[in-house]
Amino acid sequence: MSAPLLEAAARTLFGGLLSSVADEMLEALVRTAFSPNIKERRDASTAVFDGRGRLIAQAAAIPVHLGAMPLSVEAALSAFGSWRAGDVVALNDPFRGGTHLPDLTTVSPVFEGGQKPVAFLATRAHHADVGGATPGSMPLARDIHEEGLRIPPIRLVEAGETAASVWELLLANVRTPEERRGDLKAQIACHRTGERRMGEVILRHGVSELARQVEGLLDYGERLMRSVIERIPDGEYGFEDVLDGDGMGTIGIPIRVRIGIRRDQATVDFTGSAPECPGGVNAVLAVTRSAVLYAFLGLLVTPWEKGGATLYDPLLNAGCFRPIRVVAPEGTVVHARPPRAVAAGNVETSQRIVDVVLGALARALPGVVPAASQGTMNNLALGGIDPRRGVPFAFYETIAGGAGATPHADGRDAVHSHMTNTWNTPVEALELACPLRVERYEIRRGSGGRGVHRGGDGVIREIRALAPCSGTFLAERRCFRPYGIQGGDPGASGRDAVVRGEAREEIPAKVRLDLAPGDLLSIATPGGGGWGRPDDSGESARSRPPG
Repeated sequence: MSAPLLEAAARTLFGGLLSSVADEMLEALVRTAFSPNIKERRDASTAVFDGRGRLIAQAAAIPVHLGAMPLSVEAALSAFGSWRAGDVVALNDPFRGGTHLPDLTTVSPVFEGGQKPVAFLATRAHHADVGGATPGSMPLARDIHEEGLRIPPIRLVEAGETAASVWELLLANVRTPEERRGDLKAQIACHRTGERRMGEVILRHGVSELARQVEGLLDYGERLMRSVIERIPDGEYGFEDVLDGDGMGTIGIPIRVRIGIRRDQATVDFTGSAPECPGGVNAVLAVTRSAVLYAFLGLLVTPWEKGGATLYDPLLNAGCFRPIRVVAPEGTVVHARPPRAVAAGNVETSQRIVDVVLGALARALPGVVPAASQGTMNNLALGGIDPRRGVPFAFYETIAGGAGATPHADGRDAVHSHMTNTWNTPVEALELACPLRVERYEIRRGSGGRGVHRGGDGVIREIRALAPCSGTFLAERRCFRPYGIQGGDPGASGRDAVVRGEAREEIPAKVRLDLAPGDLLSIATPGGGGWGRPDDSGESARSRPPG
């Protein structure tokens, strides 16, 4: 085998080795977590960084976490100039690389001999409550102070010793302190797993070989991204889509993008997008960068022709960012400034950013890019006192919907798409953890848009309260439907209601919930858009009006 081929093989193996560290960290976190949101839905991410804080490997987890996490690691490194073995720093500040307050990031160093870390490890997990105006910490808020406890970089563990006063402060400001304690300990345990595994990598290969391989991996990530951008015809491609509203009276919030392609570089410019909103749909820059990177990474693993296979190894590291420039003017809905509320910016606006970037890319690559998926995470956060145990509970989940059709296949039914990659909350786990009962959970037949290839169908999920509880529902695509591509029909919009006895009350997409025992929350999620002009001769069950 030639020297270049040997080098490429070594790089691939080393990349897999570092990715396996992140994968094992994620499994350790999921298996030791307390809350259903982390241990069942896997709403968490893990990653490995080099000694300079550059992303070098990640577990296949939550896209909106992973693209933003480098900025949180950068904030932690800026806050603490010196590190000791056993340190764990935590933060959730969206204006320092966070996404929204429930996503708590932890960072720890890896040492080998010298005074400086040779690597850093990071985790990000969505905690079901971090205080704020309503259980679940996803309130209809006008500023970030209403959304929960905002944590700058702070040491949770110092040289292996728990910082007791810090823990006491954090746990005093949440509704479910024991569950939060358990999830935080799970994050710390996953760091210890990662530190052991990275220690084994360094022991086997040495610090200098690690550094050499890291540079090769970063350059490889850059080459992969440039090779994909080169396949897009040079030019400028624009697209616009809208958010339904911010829950505070602002409706039809536009997000505009122009993507400039010049050889192997891309400029993604959001100039002209709506200004910051009173409500929490504002996205911080870290979220916008994540969504843009995700959309371009999707081209790495998308068949460019019928029957085509994955083009490239879906490697994500800091090198992938290099050929992409993001322009997001400060003070807009895609680059919010403190103290704006941002809870829904992470979960809802991130999805619309993906929609506009893919919409623009579809104009350059009409036979490659799929139609819009459901375009929302359908966030449900509830909490109260569990009468079975006499203790507080906090519950959070996102709910699946339809995926957009592709140029080569129908969209998938009932999946989490784009910026969320979480799993379903099992009915049994939900009912065991909370005084709630799932009474209906099925595919929403006919909600996918028609086309040569049909959009995937959403779901219907109905949950009955067995005790008084309150919280919020935050969703999108209730007014503006997921678009079709190449003449395909849009997917059906979502619709939601609270049923009290015989009375059914339709509810808006962003609403505070106060449920009494017996009240039923009914959520019908959007379908995905269709691809290609529909052929009316091929009617099927999925052509029926959505339920």
